Amino acid sequence: MKKITINDLIKCKQEGRKFATSTAYDASFAQLFESQEMPVLLVGDSLGMVLQGKNDTLPVTVENIAYHTKMVRAGSPNCLLMSDMPFMSYATPEQACENAATLMRAGANMVKIEGGRWLVETVEKLTERAVPVCAHLGLTPQSVNIFGGYKIQGRDQEQADKMVSDALALQNAGAQIVLLECVPASLAERITKACNVPVIGIGAGNVTDGQILVMHDMFGISANYMPKFSKDFLAETGDMRKAVAKYIADVQQGTFPDDAHTIA
Repeated sequence: MKKITINDLIKCKQEGRKFATSTAYDASFAQLFESQEMPVLLVGDSLGMVLQGKNDTLPVTVENIAYHTKMVRAGSPNCLLMSDMPFMSYATPEQACENAATLMRAGANMVKIEGGRWLVETVEKLTERAVPVCAHLGLTPQSVNIFGGYKIQGRDQEQADKMVSDALALQNAGAQIVLLECVPASLAERITKACNVPVIGIGAGNVTDGQILVMHDMFGISANYMPKFSKDFLAETGDMRKAVAKYIADVQQGTFPDDAHTIA
């Protein structure tokens, strides 16, 4: 697989070609994903739940993410690698810059942060200092205690309009990718059309430029439960490599997610 850059993803958006992404946490699975030409991988703070057995992502530290970023980079030298900024690691722009530097030195090409317009200054500071940013909107798991659980976001008009405004503000501040989680497909379509940067969805229908799944959900081995928007591709194919290839192909063809895996 050739080395993937943000310019490749922008070209996908411009040409209407959808792309698949997945979480990864170690060298072996990263190598498997790269062998099937998965262009983008995310070292997600979801590792707190799927690897550490926690109830949420809040206990994950910058050191945890940096460790797994090094492992994934070792297994996949050519993917565009995003790494999550954990809970309270970007409370101020200065703190964000310091912690993002740790993740970039570990091998990340981009950091992902959760939140809306309040992050504009942080995004500006990071991008000015050569740290690309993915802005995560919608159901932001680090805000689970504010939301009162893992709930769909953006269903009422006021909240939907605010999310569109936040996406554009973060893009204008320098964010190079927007990630939408658990929002109605109609809202995801609004944001995807409004943004010039690639938009990746999870639980946001097949209208976004790209899709992402937690790898444990893709293989049907999540310890807790299977979200509505996820699909067990391993059960369908019986082989991990075939499962990854099927996921990538279905995303590219626009057949995943289908109606059964979409939030109305």
